[in-house]
Amino acid sequence: MNRPLDLGTPAAFRADRLLDVLIPTRNRPTELAVTLSGLVAQDGLPGFGVVVSDQSDGDPAYAHPAAATMVRALRHRGHPVLLTRRLPRRGLAEHRAYLLAASAARYVLNLDDDIWLAPGALHRLVTAIGELGCGFVGNGVHGLSYTDDVRPETHGLYEEWAGPPTPERIRPDTPQWNRARIHSAANLLHITEQLALPPGAWRAYKVSWIGGCVLYDRAKLVDAGGFDFWRRVQEKHQGEDVAAQLAVMSRYGGAGILPSGAYHLESPTTVTDRDVEAWEVVLADEDTPQLA
Repeated sequence: MNRPLDLGTPAAFRADRLLDVLIPTRNRPTELAVTLSGLVAQDGLPGFGVVVSDQSDGDPAYAHPAAATMVRALRHRGHPVLLTRRLPRRGLAEHRAYLLAASAARYVLNLDDDIWLAPGALHRLVTAIGELGCGFVGNGVHGLSYTDDVRPETHGLYEEWAGPPTPERIRPDTPQWNRARIHSAANLLHITEQLALPPGAWRAYKVSWIGGCVLYDRAKLVDAGGFDFWRRVQEKHQGEDVAAQLAVMSRYGGAGILPSGAYHLESPTTVTDRDVEAWEVVLADEDTPQLA
């Protein structure tokens, strides 16, 4: 029998570490187990923490034996793990804000519960943000079922940073907004193959936003407002990650990193009610002239 799983405590978890991984999840025990297995296989970053916050309708996803085993494997390898529930649900942005508040680490990785990270991906991201000094770096996710679907019309959107990323004000009516098309299907996989990078090499490129796997300098994310805008958007929304990244990018810059070690599990979404784009609400507030 699978013995009871120690959930950990917020007070014991919150510590001055280099990195914490923040995972929101709902109704995805199998996917969560795969996501955690990718973290177990990471090396070169001893002692990073992991927070899983569950909003499942029934039992928490981390209670599934496969996910629970991966939690124990992480702890066995020296990684603190905090398991929490955040109910009732108040939207994606509120869930992200809750996870962010659980960490005191220098860097926080917002990792979706349907992403498998290849070995070495986490070390590469931390190395990149340390060298670049920007607000965030990320790995666009590969959809491997699209491996044979080559879309050369998107490849021209790839543009590397010649130096450290600089702040950018990205809006939907700017050409830079189209950079998001790089992250569809398996486009990044095809671009990476063309680059033929030597082992250990990586490149930083310009983005509008990145979904699924984004590493923030926590202090810079908090300075840009974090996800506190959750109070201004209705519960049924998406695009909270876009809103946060646009704010960070306008102050500190951001970048995508190739090669990407993030692989999308391509499971059906659990976010079925998407009445509002959070970034539209946030941008509308920011871009509305204020009366004196």
